[in-house]
Amino acid sequence: MQPAIVYAREATVAVADFRHVLVDSGLGAIRPVDDAQRLQRMLDAADLIVSARRPDGELVGIARCVTDFAWCCYLSELAVSKAAQGLGIGQGLLDETRRQLGPTVSLILASVPDAVGFYERAGMAPMQHTFWYKREY
Repeated sequence: MQPAIVYAREATVAVADFRHVLVDSGLGAIRPVDDAQRLQRMLDAADLIVSARRPDGELVGIARCVTDFAWCCYLSELAVSKAAQGLGIGQGLLDETRRQLGPTVSLILASVPDAVGFYERAGMAPMQHTFWYKREY
């Protein structure tokens, strides 16, 4: 039996823990995990960070968001450590993020191709007309 996972809103998360979950989840391949200062800026600028921790405090999942808490929230990272995947932690992070935001705030994200099925199963609707300027680095 897996130990209970504790979901919580956190003011900040240690860069080393954030980096570890990004790398271990597979998102490290498309995030600046070798730039600790940039990771710190990402954490510092987040308006909402929801963590998933084992009872011993180990970070096994994170949802990092930018939001106005009134209309919309961009979920920029939803990452779950490889060993904790398949345990419902991603769904738990989505549920807690939505609980923190309340029913008046839309939750928006850009999925990596391999995760599209997860978000569809989670009940998120795909958006046909989405546009972006890709970052240069």
